[in-house]
Amino acid sequence: MNLDLVFKPSGKKIIPMAIVGILGIGLLETYQFSRTKAPDSQMQVAKIQSRKNQVRSVTSLGRVEPQGEVITIGGSLEERIDRLLVQEGQQVKLGDVLAYLDSYQERLAEKNAAATKLQEARSRLKAESMFGKAQIAEAESRIGQIKTPQMSEITAQKATIKGIKVDLQAKQKDLKRFAYLQKQGAISQQSLDDKVLLVSSKQNELNNAKATLAKLERGRSTALQNAQAQVQSAQANLQLAENKVQIESANSDLKLAIARLERTIIRAPKSGQILKIFARSGEAISDQGIVQIGNTQQMYVVAEVYETDVSRVKVGQAAIISSSAFPKDIPGVVEQVGLEVGKKDVLNTDPAAKIDARVVEVKIRLKDSQLVAGLTNLEVNVVIKP
Repeated sequence: MNLDLVFKPSGKKIIPMAIVGILGIGLLETYQFSRTKAPDSQMQVAKIQSRKNQVRSVTSLGRVEPQGEVITIGGSLEERIDRLLVQEGQQVKLGDVLAYLDSYQERLAEKNAAATKLQEARSRLKAESMFGKAQIAEAESRIGQIKTPQMSEITAQKATIKGIKVDLQAKQKDLKRFAYLQKQGAISQQSLDDKVLLVSSKQNELNNAKATLAKLERGRSTALQNAQAQVQSAQANLQLAENKVQIESANSDLKLAIARLERTIIRAPKSGQILKIFARSGEAISDQGIVQIGNTQQMYVVAEVYETDVSRVKVGQAAIISSSAFPKDIPGVVEQVGLEVGKKDVLNTDPAAKIDARVVEVKIRLKDSQLVAGLTNLEVNVVIKP
C-alpha cells in the first residue's frame, strides 16, 4: 500500500485538528482541576480572614466581680462578735445591721446613762427657770404695787398742799387788812393778834404737808429702787442657775456615747449580697474582717489587657466572656478603660505565660449577670471585638 497516497492528500488538515484536540483536553482538565480545588481556596481565604479578625480582636484573661467591687467589712481587731445576723448568699440593703460586737451591751448602757443625765439636766433647768421667772414676776409685781398706790398718795398730798396754800394766801390778805385797820384805830390789837395766829398756824400746816409729801416721795423712790434691785437679783439668780445646769456638756456626753455605741453595730455600707463570712458569733475579728459584700445583681469582668493592646480598646466595644464554669459565652460591653498600668493579678496556668507582664484593667459590663452571680473572682477568657 502506498502510504503517500493515504496521508498526503489530507496531511494539512490532520495537524490543526490534533492541536485543537490537545488544547481542548488541556482546558477541560484545567476546568475540572479548578472546580476540584475551589472549595479549598475558599477555605483558605476564610481562614486568612479569620486570622485577620483575630489579629484585630484583643484577647486577655479576666476575673469576675460584682458591681462596685467586693467590699470587706471589718471591725476592731480582737473584738468578738456577739451576734451575727446574716448568712452567706443573703441580700442586704444599705444600713441593715449585719452584726453586734460583744461590747454592744456595755456601750448601750453608757448611752442610756448619758441620755438619763441629759434628761435630768433638762428637767432641772426647767425647774430652775420656772422658779427664777416666778421670783422675777414677784419683784416686778412689787414695783407695780409701789408705783400706783404711793403715787396716788403723793398726788393727794400735793392737792392738800395746794389747798393749804390758797387758804394761807387768803389769811395773809386778811392779816394785811387787819394790820391797816389797827393802825387806823378801827380794830383792837387783840383782833390783829388773832389774825397773826391764824396765818402762823396755816403756815405750819403747809410746812407739815410739804414734809409729808417729801417723805412720801422718798419712800416711793426707795421702794422702787429696792423692787428693781430684787428684779435684777432674780434675773441674775436665774442666769446663774441656768449656767450651772450643764446641758451642753450632758448633750456632748450623749453624742459621744451614741458614737461609741454605733461602733459596736456593724451595718451594710451598701446594698448587695453577703459573699463570704469570716467571723461568726463568739469569734474574734481577724485581719480578714467579718464579711464580704458585693452587688451581684450586676456583674462585671475585669480584663487584664496588655499595655501594648490597650490602645485598641475603647468604651462601648463588644466583648465575649467564656469559661468552662458556665455553659455558654456571655456577651458584654466595655464600660471603663483603666488609667494605670500594673502587674497581672490573674495568672495563666501556662508556665510559658508572662507573669510580670504590664497590663491595664478594663471593666466589662455583662449582659447576663445571673450565670456568674455566684462566681466572684472566677478566672475567665475575654475577647474584645474591634
